[in-house]
Amino acid sequence: MSKPQRTLSKKAIFHILFFFRKYPALPYIIKWLCISIIIGILAGTASAGFLVSLEWATHFRENHIRLIALLPVAGFLIGLLYYYYGKDVEAGNNLLIDNIHDPKETIPFKMAPFVYLGTIATHLFGGSAGREGTALQMAGAMADQLSKPFKLDKSERRILLIAAIAAGFGSVFGTPLAGAVFGLEVFLVGRIRYNAIFPAFASAVLADSVTNLWNVKHTHYHIDLIPKLEFLPVLYSILAGIAFGICAAGFSRMIHWAGSVFKSKIKYPPFRPVIGGIIVAVAVFAIGTTRYIGLGIPVILESFEKQLPLYDFALKMVFTVVTLSAGFKGGEVTPLFFIGATLGSALSIFIPLPVGLLAGMGFVAVFAGATNTPLACMLMGIELFGAECGVYIAIACVVSYMFSGHQSIYTKQKIGEVKNRRYENERDGYFSDL
Repeated sequence: MSKPQRTLSKKAIFHILFFFRKYPALPYIIKWLCISIIIGILAGTASAGFLVSLEWATHFRENHIRLIALLPVAGFLIGLLYYYYGKDVEAGNNLLIDNIHDPKETIPFKMAPFVYLGTIATHLFGGSAGREGTALQMAGAMADQLSKPFKLDKSERRILLIAAIAAGFGSVFGTPLAGAVFGLEVFLVGRIRYNAIFPAFASAVLADSVTNLWNVKHTHYHIDLIPKLEFLPVLYSILAGIAFGICAAGFSRMIHWAGSVFKSKIKYPPFRPVIGGIIVAVAVFAIGTTRYIGLGIPVILESFEKQLPLYDFALKMVFTVVTLSAGFKGGEVTPLFFIGATLGSALSIFIPLPVGLLAGMGFVAVFAGATNTPLACMLMGIELFGAECGVYIAIACVVSYMFSGHQSIYTKQKIGEVKNRRYENERDGYFSDL
């Protein structure tokens, strides 16, 4: 190499080093963009395959109703799988949250196929469950395998898992902004980990884009009428938010109570979903409808169009609590959408707001109260229903969040900031101090 060339190389290296010193965030952005691309591809592809499988399972079940009679058998097989081969991943979403708080060993990859198979079986044979738990666990299990190749320390593993949760949530619901904030918000009540904000948003947006590239469609919701922002509609929104918050707290309490009953009364874990499956299957054939099992998307869409009876949300709550507390797999979020939307629709009997608006408010507000993620739910409402209803959605989410207390469907959530002074010394049995 000639002297001018060596001089040029030294100058280039100097300018590169100077550039990195001037913009110290650049190496961080490059590193996490590379990781986020991988997370986005993995999570987006997994969500796409899962959503297609779930749609097939739902249609097949609805065309072969007698399959529901085999729900106890499916539950027994799921129970055996997790009891003998999956005890270390049985905690599901709580395992992901726990590892964000205190990173331990790498989450076993088997979490992804186990929860996928368990969820498809649950839906195929007629359980009442959701899909977010599966998407989060698949994304988290796959993403955590990157921690060793990229030589991530404990702090970076926390960021990795937050990004994975964001990617799984954003891609399975088609709401990347809500997914990103959900990942940042879900593990610590009242606080957000801002050093993970770039990986969370990058992973969620990329994962949603990958799911769309696979040509997988998400459900679209529409709110026809949104009243002018005035005192009375705001007051009615606050009243609705109180009802949504109480409902969210009730669901969280019920699912934890039912889970403890199954564990205390049935010592052999694989028998728990057998009993739960018998209860659900008998109930379905007794009432003569599949309205309250599976995801319940048709009923959710119906709640935006007309006033539904009050018992719809209550029955879905019971079916979901029995299904999930017995040990079937899936998630709580889509059932919470069903519960909130149908409750909102029914509240139009008493609250003079448009049915569609109340259904949309309940859709996200009950979820906000049950998971303590009001910011994510506000964004989800705007992404799903449009910015025009944003203020009403925000009111419902905030009020529900406040009135749900320190209840949560996730037992490993910790309190970063209490909601008000009344809860200063309260932990409700589900949380622990930092």
